[in-house]
Amino acid sequence: MAQGNGNGNGHGSNGHSNLKFWGYRRENGRVGVRNHVVILPLDDLSNAACEAVANNIKGTIALPHAYGRLQFGEDLELHFRTLIGTGSNPNVAAVVVIGIEDQWTNQVVEGIAKTGKPVTGFGIEGTGDIGTIAKASRVAKDYLQKASELRREECDISELWVSTKCGESDTTTGLASCPTVGNMYDKLIPVGIHGCFGETSEITGAEHLAKERAATPEIGEKWYRMWKAYQDDVIEAHKTNDLSDSQPTKGNIAGGLTTIEEKALGNLEKIGRECRYIDALEPAEAPAKGPGLYYMDTSSAAAECVTLMAAAGYAVHTFPTGQGNVIGNPIVPVIKITGNPKTMRTMSEHIDVDVSGVLRRDMTIPEAGDALIEMVVRTANGRLTAAEALGHREFVMTKLYRSA
Repeated sequence: MAQGNGNGNGHGSNGHSNLKFWGYRRENGRVGVRNHVVILPLDDLSNAACEAVANNIKGTIALPHAYGRLQFGEDLELHFRTLIGTGSNPNVAAVVVIGIEDQWTNQVVEGIAKTGKPVTGFGIEGTGDIGTIAKASRVAKDYLQKASELRREECDISELWVSTKCGESDTTTGLASCPTVGNMYDKLIPVGIHGCFGETSEITGAEHLAKERAATPEIGEKWYRMWKAYQDDVIEAHKTNDLSDSQPTKGNIAGGLTTIEEKALGNLEKIGRECRYIDALEPAEAPAKGPGLYYMDTSSAAAECVTLMAAAGYAVHTFPTGQGNVIGNPIVPVIKITGNPKTMRTMSEHIDVDVSGVLRRDMTIPEAGDALIEMVVRTANGRLTAAEALGHREFVMTKLYRSA
């Protein structure tokens, strides 16, 4: 795992602008850091067939999930946006889509095909699992072999998309690991990367600060409407007691965070001292205003949030943790950062960047930020994260309301 050297030797501003990494350039010009062939189920009924194809064709990856039947309205739109976005992520080389019927399956195929990458869809109705699995396996084998011949090329750091979310936060998160991510963004956003943060409920108590960090008053108002809608339409409408049912979590409380306000102030450390977000996105919405920091309206649940950001096109995820969250993702490498010495002693196999030196005062936040930037580049070049090595592939769709 990476660790700052404490000697004050960090990247200079020129060093950041000149950073390179080796990535896979896709047909639409985006650059990925992984080269997955995905077997993507349209719906829960198609999970078994997708998993069977992935079992037949070693090296492909199935993404089973729980939804996709009788969803409607905004919920259905989010479902399609997430599936199409997942298949379109630049870390994916090719996709096989399997659904129970053809029409919705083809809608996902057509959405992914706009990127120019290879994609084929299969409907199970009228064929059955065995026939569908056989046909899909042949296509998946062809895609995998073609993907195996793709080669990385040198790319500018500005072509990297890096998202962030924290988890199992404690007092060390707001003091060390979240500011580390913020320092990374303060250094890399100016040289042209895309960044993203979210966790709408977890900004409660610091919403006035988040609103002020927008690039313009109009974007701040857009963000505030998202936050207020979450408060009014989700939390207030469905709570049984108050937000403390879930926020802070029991792990947060054990780590010393007694209120959501304390948690929110630590959370916002992830956006640094200088960055301003240039837009507020819907869940799984791809950014459209060019390089810069974006906000996304997401749950604070780790797997849901990372899944949505991956569907928006982010290729690397940075994840500060205090108590030790073990989240991963099937297509996006998740880099874990902690400043908690206990977590380093008890869960070191999950941590990629150790910034506990910040608490010992033998590492500065800028040095910690440089250590994270180094790990981001190493990960983009192909280094497996701890979550990848341990097989964490959490893929969780966000569902807005009951199915019809």
